[in-house]
Amino acid sequence: MTDGERGAGSGTVGAAADIVANRLGKLKPRVAIVLGSGLADVADAVRDAVRIPYKEIPGFPEPGAPGHKGELVGGTLEGVPVLVQSGRFHLYEGHAPEVAALPTRVFARLGATTLVVTNAAGGIRHTFRPPTLMLIADHINLMFKNPLVGPVAEGDERFPDMSDPYDPALRRLARDVARTERIPLEEGVYAGLLGPSFETPAEIRMLQRIGADAVGMSTVPEVIAARARGVRCLGFSSITNVAAGLSPQKLSHLEVLEAGKQVAGQLEQLIRGVLRRL
Repeated sequence: MTDGERGAGSGTVGAAADIVANRLGKLKPRVAIVLGSGLADVADAVRDAVRIPYKEIPGFPEPGAPGHKGELVGGTLEGVPVLVQSGRFHLYEGHAPEVAALPTRVFARLGATTLVVTNAAGGIRHTFRPPTLMLIADHINLMFKNPLVGPVAEGDERFPDMSDPYDPALRRLARDVARTERIPLEEGVYAGLLGPSFETPAEIRMLQRIGADAVGMSTVPEVIAARARGVRCLGFSSITNVAAGLSPQKLSHLEVLEAGKQVAGQLEQLIRGVLRRL
């Protein structure tokens, strides 16, 4: 059991929030942004940045996935107070779902009302070719784990409605920004699997049949936790590879990181455009 798993309860949320708030000073983040694999450079665009390493925050383990820095970055982006999570905690690293959701609960405790999640994903829809940006319309939880299981955490709704996990108004806003900025943007359903092995061709065929357009190993726990606290969510997938069985090319995490970097500029432009219109 990791240190994060031993201390992911409401007490840890409060202690972590206190540390972060103290470091941020007068900054009160309205929007939290979670960066996926290969997308860490977006954090460099934050102005007047305050960088808080995870090792200084109670309950935050060091991220184990390549391409994840392991720090929170507070500041402003397009004049909006933001807190950026550069490096997330994946279930495949052995973390409990509540550890993956811990930063989200800290963001809510600090007053953030909007969560922007990003990830690297494999393209399932036949028209998706890397690098492509996909606006997440909905998700399918095939991790079969949920951060809300167990005693109700302070501030959580016991049975949150998940009819619109990704806020319709924010999705409309993102589409408008993409049209205005001429950023190619697809929209689809994200399937979250446990990992860390990539999917088999048979699993991809199953995902096609149940309506998934992209597949990855993150995002779902954070969004569930955010919705339980009334935080609006907006999600983007960077399609960094074609899913198994749809291309003769073998999959590798290095390929994911490189493709993520190719689309990072467009993603930053898209996020900036959304922030300007909030």
